[in-house]
Amino acid sequence: MSDPAPDGRLAARWAELRAARRAGLVAYVTAGHPAPAETAAFLRGAAAAGVDVVELGIPFSDPVADGPVIQASSHAALAGGMSLERALDLLAGASPGVPVVIFTYLNPVLARGAAAFAAAARTAGAAGILVTDLPAGADEALEDQIGSAGLPLVRLVAPTTPLERQRAVAARSRGFLYLVSRLGVTGAGPGTGRELGPQIAALRSLTALPIAVGFGIATERQAAAVGALADGVVIGSAVVERMERGGAAAALDWLRGVRRALDAGAAAA
Repeated sequence: MSDPAPDGRLAARWAELRAARRAGLVAYVTAGHPAPAETAAFLRGAAAAGVDVVELGIPFSDPVADGPVIQASSHAALAGGMSLERALDLLAGASPGVPVVIFTYLNPVLARGAAAFAAAARTAGAAGILVTDLPAGADEALEDQIGSAGLPLVRLVAPTTPLERQRAVAARSRGFLYLVSRLGVTGAGPGTGRELGPQIAALRSLTALPIAVGFGIATERQAAAVGALADGVVIGSAVVERMERGGAAAALDWLRGVRRALDAGAAAA
């Protein structure tokens, strides 16, 4: 059987997870942090560590939705010469065994040209795109340009998003929905409490898309608790911290433990 097309790899991975009754593990890394070689090593090793989807962050000078850990990684990567083009080259060279979603702010997309960006992302091997500061429906022509290469455009939903707005966002999302588990910026902290179950249930009444929850997940225990409720967990700052301290080897080793915790939680359910 041939591999699915790039625009089908996310759907195929979530279908595999659902069939196996496993929660997906989505891991974020900043391209070029702490060094391009470490990003490449992470991409190459993600599948063996039990990661299901990688979010490859494009460094940006003003990452307003990100907390101090990811902000610092972005600034360090930029200082080291990382750019959108170099990040896509890293992805193309690594040929990772898991779907990779390009996680970016809008400015780098506009600087490249939205259609050219989308085409370059697909050529590099991306399986999806997430633009943090492009609200669904804000610029339909621009959204069409970003979607012109056929890659799924993943959307964010905040805990304060009204139900009708959630419906509109879900209708415009592809690949999966990223549910922000708390208000504020990314980073370790509370946000996986009792309110999460009803939030996920409300979203599931609106869409058949997989729902992955992120922001504030920093421990294996938190990941297992969220994985028992959602289709997947997204971990960013905790991964970036380990990349900073010990490179890809440290981050991947920790993620193996997260994968075990997620699987143990599923087995106990």
